[in-house]
Amino acid sequence: MSNIFTSSIGKKLMMSLAGIFLLLFLLVHLGINLLVIISDDPTLYNKASHFMGTNIVIKIFEIVLFGGILLHVIYALVLQVQNWIARPKRYNKANFSNTSFFSKFMIHTAAIILVFFVIHFADFYFKSKFGHMPEVMVDGQLYHDFAREVSDKFKVLPYVIFYLAAFIFLGFHLIHGFQSAFKTLGWDNRKYTPAIQLVAIIYTAVIVGGFSLIPLLLYFM
Repeated sequence: MSNIFTSSIGKKLMMSLAGIFLLLFLLVHLGINLLVIISDDPTLYNKASHFMGTNIVIKIFEIVLFGGILLHVIYALVLQVQNWIARPKRYNKANFSNTSFFSKFMIHTAAIILVFFVIHFADFYFKSKFGHMPEVMVDGQLYHDFAREVSDKFKVLPYVIFYLAAFIFLGFHLIHGFQSAFKTLGWDNRKYTPAIQLVAIIYTAVIVGGFSLIPLLLYFM
């Protein structure tokens, strides 16, 4: 059982499972965020955000989410360091013939995405929990005004550019990570691989396109 956490294959398996969990989370998060631009009434988004922040099931899910992110990052770093140690001397001419463009820079895009996640959580999650978040009264109940906070953030051009750039890097990371996760789970054959590659492209386009649409529309509205 301990081999699951210590062997190279076990680490890849755990990282893949955590990655798949994060893939599902991104879809849910996108669906909620789209409420900001779908509805002219900010109350809908604020109520959804309030539900996500107060529901006991969601609060448990938050712990699982942070655990999934931490697990994914730790195993990714451990595997990368092990690869560097296994090959301490770089080849004079790197052989990338069997390596996709996206897989070459996974560790680099991961580092950029991690920085973005830290800033993003600080701006919204931690600010609502421990800082000062604008509030609004809805049906006699006080809610954090996430809709206003999001709208204000995306009126600042440097923040919009940073946000868009982060999701472009996320797209590079996702398109390889999606395929790699299922490959680790054994779905790497002539029957499944083409379908997984297609789904990876569609999924990445939906996530990057959806999240990018929000700041663009809010900035130019």
